[in-house]
Amino acid sequence: MDISRRPPKYSHNKPLLSPPPPPHSSASGDHRSSPKASDALPLPLYLTNGIFFTLFFSVSYFLLHRWRDKIRNSTPLHVLSLSELAAITCLISSFIYLLGFFGIDFVQSFISKPEGEDHQPQRFVRDIIQEDRSIHCSLPPTPPSEPKPMELPQDDEDLVKCVVSGEIPSYSLESKLGDCFRAAKIRREAVQRLTGRSMEGLPLEGFDYDSILGQCCEMPVGYVQLPVGIAGPLLLNGCEYTVPMATTEGCLVASTNRGCKAIYASGGATCVLLRDGMTRAPVVRFASAKRAAELKFFLEDPLNFDTLSVVFNKSSRFARIQGIQCAIAGKNLYIRFRCSTGDAMGMNMVSKGVQNVLDFLVNDFPDMEVIGISGNFCSDKKPAAVNWIEGRGKSVVCEAIISESVIAKVLKTSVSALVELNMLKNLTGSAIAGALGGFNAHAANIVSAVFIATGQDPAQNIESSHCLTMMEAVNNGKDLHISVTMPSIEVGTIGGGTQLASQSACLNLLGVKGASKESPGSNSQLLAAIVAGSVLAGELSLMSAIAAGQLIKSHMKYNRSSRDITKIGS
Repeated sequence: MDISRRPPKYSHNKPLLSPPPPPHSSASGDHRSSPKASDALPLPLYLTNGIFFTLFFSVSYFLLHRWRDKIRNSTPLHVLSLSELAAITCLISSFIYLLGFFGIDFVQSFISKPEGEDHQPQRFVRDIIQEDRSIHCSLPPTPPSEPKPMELPQDDEDLVKCVVSGEIPSYSLESKLGDCFRAAKIRREAVQRLTGRSMEGLPLEGFDYDSILGQCCEMPVGYVQLPVGIAGPLLLNGCEYTVPMATTEGCLVASTNRGCKAIYASGGATCVLLRDGMTRAPVVRFASAKRAAELKFFLEDPLNFDTLSVVFNKSSRFARIQGIQCAIAGKNLYIRFRCSTGDAMGMNMVSKGVQNVLDFLVNDFPDMEVIGISGNFCSDKKPAAVNWIEGRGKSVVCEAIISESVIAKVLKTSVSALVELNMLKNLTGSAIAGALGGFNAHAANIVSAVFIATGQDPAQNIESSHCLTMMEAVNNGKDLHISVTMPSIEVGTIGGGTQLASQSACLNLLGVKGASKESPGSNSQLLAAIVAGSVLAGELSLMSAIAAGQLIKSHMKYNRSSRDITKIGS
């Protein structure tokens, strides 16, 4: 502690502080007021503290800024300039002062002198601390005592009444009760009373509500029953797969199954992975378009890619940045990051990496304003040309050659009829409609069914169903070459709904449950290939039904019900 802070030596004959007056003595001029403890300091206490606080934080910032520049320029940290030596000296001095000022009171609380010794030094320190507190701030008033939490009723009926009246928020039932099933049951009854509508047909029991807490669904009141059918075997890349499809559209599973049969009879299909990378595109703003362009050039400079990769990749052991694509709109910059994400679909993973990069860029571009972590240049859950052209998630192409005999026997049509229909419907018709990624017959049908069965995000069916279906006569017009090109299949085998029991069972049926330990990412890539193979089967079968004039007949047979739905359960 600085010597100027030390108390002066006291004389045994003349004490520095006068003894307190007797209890009944009057406050007359004979009584001298005690000197302040801060009189021992060369400057006023508030000014001394302000100087040392400012000095400490100023030199700390200066040294950190200098050390960052040295690290970037590969300069040894122990090589110091005169200004750096002075800064270190000031840092140590201010640290000693602050440590002595604020630490001595803490130390004194553990040290008590024997009774009868001189207590003047302790009084001196207490006076300084008390005076400093009175200068800088007044002690906050004692906070009012918090009201005791309401005791929850033990009876379910009373709990329902509390939810209906608003005394207990419906969303807090799980945390208050600690029983997810009971919370869903009480919430369900409260909803029925508030709306005056029955939920009798919606199942409640038989579901593990703990498995969705904080992960899949909030404020549950039951679950929807959705039938799961199987199509296959699908012979893909030499392996057979039984494909689960969750749907309420009659004829869909049967049609896909027929396509799988035709592919199997013709020797199977082949699928190739073209690219695997999830994207996220934040939007940032500058004061001018020139500054936005400077950041664009910085990000697209290959010399800076390694540095950005280190910053991005520290977010996860699976996230590995692959590329950065920028687009400018005035003074706004859209930055599209693409990275691998292992067996996860990866939206959260890539978002964390992007946030790391944005935090890093602020150091060199302090005038950058982050408007949003997603600027729709990604583009997620929306039809977008950037996904159709650049791809997102898994980009795959799947093909098969269907023999003339199989087309005639199984699909009940001809090669020439399929080629002509594909050109006029999937290509020309879609072009006239101004389709974006919709150059196919019904890829979304199969993608949605497989997505729901395997726990994928159903909303990502929008870009995942981007599909170009091609058909061409080969082998002198006797056989049919059919292919589907799908640039943005977004799937994962871990995280989200894939961890639920039913969806996990469907993934296990395909042999892609969980993460691959031997080859991270291979399970999700195989799932994307199976989706594409199933789409190939569905396209082949539906196009054959249309070419043969069997579409209406099939739907009337498999997609109609004679049951009166108003009488079910009544």
